[in-house]
Amino acid sequence: MNQEEIKQEIKRLARERNALILAHNYQRDEVQEIADTTGDSLGLSMEAARTDREVIVFCGVHFMAESAAILAPDKIVLLPRADAGCPMADMVTAEGLKDLKAKHPEAVVVTYVNSSAAVKAESDICCTSSNAVNVARSIDADELLLVPDRNLGRYIAKHIDKKCHFWEGYCPTHDRLKVEEVKRALEENPDAVFMAHPECTPEILALAHHICSTSGMYEYARTNPAKNFIVGTEMGILYRLRKENPDKEFILPSVSLICPNMKLTSLEDILHSLQNMSPEITVEPDIRARAKQALDRMLAVPRD
Repeated sequence: MNQEEIKQEIKRLARERNALILAHNYQRDEVQEIADTTGDSLGLSMEAARTDREVIVFCGVHFMAESAAILAPDKIVLLPRADAGCPMADMVTAEGLKDLKAKHPEAVVVTYVNSSAAVKAESDICCTSSNAVNVARSIDADELLLVPDRNLGRYIAKHIDKKCHFWEGYCPTHDRLKVEEVKRALEENPDAVFMAHPECTPEILALAHHICSTSGMYEYARTNPAKNFIVGTEMGILYRLRKENPDKEFILPSVSLICPNMKLTSLEDILHSLQNMSPEITVEPDIRARAKQALDRMLAVPRD
């Protein structure tokens, strides 16, 4: 089958299986094109919980499919590429977090949603890149453990008056972005606005005109009158940015802003997943219940 035939067969099978296809903002262009919904990891998981479809095809990485299974336990959750992992999520384990908690027994554990279900289950509350500061401010404690992203953790710490301990994890894709690359892009595009993801290093964030999540970048690009934007996050976001803003230019400051795990999922993988109804992602009931509690606490925090 050619690409167009594969797309048509995916749509046919999705209807037949009563399936919802979700694609993360960093997925390949053609994957985002055939998805019912695109978005960030938590937004997609909440969409999975809301839908009346029986099957969720999650085009993303493993922890995202786990989050969907946590929030939608009555649904079949498929991850077309079982080997699509997240290096940052793999940098922390439940056992390692237990050890850190023992060293700081008074601290509240705030865990980024980019983590496994087992790690979420050992956490007090979760956060996303868009609500991290609000979540940290909402906590009635003077001491926090911020897990697993050291860059997001330091970004949070700059905005709150609490003692913070950081797990030394990071996103390899965002961490690779160099100051000289951003400075060069700014010099070559002096009228451009630089928007950066808080997973970038503090040195990169110091150069940003605006710091926000991927969802925040869509909103910022749509409402800001600037015509040129330098984009400090994974290249997959360009598909929707350009689609929604055809009169604006979006510039990547580095060719290194590509996540190989996010690019694993192909149209063929989605087709095979729907044909075979696998690989299915499940979460053990006890872990699911405790992880859901951490997610529910986050969702109860008022938004700006």
